[in-house]
Amino acid sequence: MKILIVEDEAGIVQFLKQGLEEEGYQVSAALDGLSGLELYKKSIFDLVLLDWMLPKMNGLELCKAIRSKDNETPIIFLSAKDTIQETIEGLKSGANDYIKKPFSFDELLERIKIHFRNKNQNEILTLGNIEINNSLHQVTVDGIIASLTHREFELLSYLFKNKGKVCTRTQIIQDVWDIHFDYDTGVIDVFMNSIRKKLNIKKEDDIIKTIRGIGYIANEI
Repeated sequence: MKILIVEDEAGIVQFLKQGLEEEGYQVSAALDGLSGLELYKKSIFDLVLLDWMLPKMNGLELCKAIRSKDNETPIIFLSAKDTIQETIEGLKSGANDYIKKPFSFDELLERIKIHFRNKNQNEILTLGNIEINNSLHQVTVDGIIASLTHREFELLSYLFKNKGKVCTRTQIIQDVWDIHFDYDTGVIDVFMNSIRKKLNIKKEDDIIKTIRGIGYIANEI
């Protein structure tokens, strides 16, 4: 799971990054709102931890910018602003949760786990005539169950979660295979060929399109 931290206090960033990486998460961080938005646009994250008072673009503005393109990625505010009105304002901007500073790392960790669990359990992804039910770990085409391996399911789900975005081979090998060193990404093409065959998707179909030399994109049709 990849987490983006946008926080202007370097000490808090270091504390969170170290703790979350020890828990097995991949963490990227930015010290201002604009840099956070650029990082978000360049990669694919499973959750965002967001401060309110940020230079260049504040947390509310950044949250709204993310929500204008993405309604699914959980966003948690970490803020010293602690009035009820400010909490409501943060949630209205599109955040899923609001934790007041100072906070317990153990509490934050449990909140993160809850949001990941809720996201995965409740998520039904559809594209064209294909449906992915994460709680059942099941893929259907026109209502008929397709027999995918675990890795094929994870790869297809990854593309569907990020539909409309080009997923590079490097991102896929890191996020789906959890490999973070030089590796032959050609293995992805082998799995994609198998998925297309099982779901009766032709290579020229736009629903899952190959971007030559870059990766893949799942599109609405």
